[in-house]
Amino acid sequence: MTKVQRLLPTIALAGLFLAGPALAEEDDWSFNLTPYLWLPTIDGALKYAIPPDSGGGSPEISVGPTEWLDLLNYGLLVSGSATKGRFTIYTDVVVLSMTSKNDGRVLSVDDSITVPGTRIPIPVSADLALDTRTDLDGLTWTLAGGYEVLASDTSSLSVILGTRYFGVDVTSSWDLTAAITVPGGGVVLPAQGQIGADTDLWDAIVGVRGEVALGQGKWSLPYYLDIGTGDSDLTWNTMVGFARRFESGDLLIAYRHLNYDQDADSLLQDFSFSGPGIGYRFKF
Repeated sequence: MTKVQRLLPTIALAGLFLAGPALAEEDDWSFNLTPYLWLPTIDGALKYAIPPDSGGGSPEISVGPTEWLDLLNYGLLVSGSATKGRFTIYTDVVVLSMTSKNDGRVLSVDDSITVPGTRIPIPVSADLALDTRTDLDGLTWTLAGGYEVLASDTSSLSVILGTRYFGVDVTSSWDLTAAITVPGGGVVLPAQGQIGADTDLWDAIVGVRGEVALGQGKWSLPYYLDIGTGDSDLTWNTMVGFARRFESGDLLIAYRHLNYDQDADSLLQDFSFSGPGIGYRFKF
C-alpha cells in the first residue's frame, strides 16, 4: 500500500469532520459536489538521487517529459464546497496512478567523479535508450476557506486561503544499450537498473475563485486561481471553463493547469499537469 492510498481515509475523515456542523443546520447551508474526469499531460523532469557507487560518485538521473494521456491506471477526482452566507469551505481531491513507457526516457546523469566536488551533466543520447518505464502514484488534496467579496446577479468572486498537499511515489526503470562511463572506466549509470523516490509537500495557498454569467441564458464561466509556497519553491493551480445550468446542477467543461517546482536538488523539476476536464456539479 502506497502512502497515497494510506492518506485517503484521513481525507475522508477530515471531510466528515468539516461537514458535521454544516449538516446539523442544513437549512442554513448550501452544498456542491463535483465528480469529474481530468486528462492531464505531465511535463517536467524527475531528478533522482542515487546512492554513491563503488567509484565514489553520487550521480543523479533526470527522466524527461512524457505524454500520459492514455496511460492512466486509475483515478479518483472530486471537489466539493459548503457555503453559508459569504463564507465557503472548499476541498478538492485528485488521485492518479499512471504508467509511462519509452516516451519519458533517461535524459542525463549528473556526476562528480571526473571533477570532484562539481556536478557535470552527462547526456544520455536517444539511441542508447532501449526501454524506459516510469510509474507514478500521486495525490493532491486542497482544503481552503473562502470569503465572497463580490456578488451580483451576473458574477461572484471569493478570496480563498488554505493549504494543499501533494504526495507522489515514482519509480523509473531503464534499459540502455551500454553503461554510461567516464574516462578511466568508472560506471556512473549501469545499462539496466531501477530507482524510486517519493516526496510529501505541504504548501500554503492564496487565491480567488468565482463565476461570471454569459448573457441571460444558462451558460457561465467558472474560474479558479491559487498560488502558494512552503515545502515547494512555488506551486500554482488554475482552472477556467464553461458551465451549463440544469435543474440538478451544472455540466462543467474546463481546462486545468497544476504546477510544482522544487529546488535544483529535489525530485520535481518544474513539474506540471495540464489538460481538459469534464464534470457535473451537483447542488443540494
